[in-house]
Amino acid sequence: MRTPIVRAAALGAATLMIAAGCGTDEEMADDAATPPAEAALTLVTGVYPLEWLAQEIGGDSVAVVQLTEPGAEPHDLELTGRQIAEVSEADIAFYVEGLQPAVDEAVDQEAAETALNVADIVELRPAAGAHGHDEDDDHDHGHDHDHDHGHEDEDDEHAEEDGHDHDHGDYDPHFWLDVELMTETAEALAERMGEVNPDGADQYQEGAERVAAELATIGEAYESGLASCEHREVVVGHTAFTYLTEQYGLEQIGVSGVDPDTEPSPAQIAAITDIVNERDISTIFTEPLMPAATADTIAAETGAQVEVLDPLEGVTDQSPGDDYPSIMLGNLDALSTALACE
Repeated sequence: MRTPIVRAAALGAATLMIAAGCGTDEEMADDAATPPAEAALTLVTGVYPLEWLAQEIGGDSVAVVQLTEPGAEPHDLELTGRQIAEVSEADIAFYVEGLQPAVDEAVDQEAAETALNVADIVELRPAAGAHGHDEDDDHDHGHDHDHDHGHEDEDDEHAEEDGHDHDHGDYDPHFWLDVELMTETAEALAERMGEVNPDGADQYQEGAERVAAELATIGEAYESGLASCEHREVVVGHTAFTYLTEQYGLEQIGVSGVDPDTEPSPAQIAAITDIVNERDISTIFTEPLMPAATADTIAAETGAQVEVLDPLEGVTDQSPGDDYPSIMLGNLDALSTALACE
């Protein structure tokens, strides 16, 4: 089994490679603080991974307006009048349809002509339900942009049977946990930014290439770190990790479905407790922006420990890093330890 020291060394090497392509924290802070009035173009986003992409690609020539306050649950976002105006005034409204209903509504009403919807760039995966298993394991990362993001009757009936309202619709919006999809999104964003501001097109393309290199390094670390593990089951509070688990051959076991506001029933908690006992699972994962009460209950019944696996919906002081690359590598460290990977 790989020791913690060896794991730390491997992750440290990946971190150093990524850092070589990134700006400093101070530079990133300067990027984030670029006033819209001084920027070549302005983007508005509602969730951290999109903010990170925009800042990394645009640098200090782009102003990125983040609608979700740090530490707030992005799914529950309600927009103020000022924020709706920011959506309307931005050169690009960069969002994931189905993730934040308030953002969807504001974009539809105020920014339909400037919208860049990730659901039109990449193939979103079907949302996984609670109890168990990622749905549609054979689903690929193709580019069928004609697919329907609406609700099929059969899927609606399934959602009602599950007891989940599936605020995200039938598709899981957490695409950013798959570095390949992040790379595709970065390329599309750089292209759109270049269309809006042709003078910066070369800069944006170079930024997208740097991001692609960083993401490739993270992907290589995951492939190596999760190649050989004693366990493959990942028990999580809600099924936000479909992209990560399916990409690396893991089994996601969710206490509740993709909607984090869905409270698991006692029967659901009991079912997960049985699975943890039967499969000798050592770790229950919780999230920085979710209460740990359910995970603590299962851990108390099974002897498992509770650790953090971050779905990267925002950066908090409980996140295993301070930006997208470091949190992704922190998640890898948590997974490789919990799954006893060699």
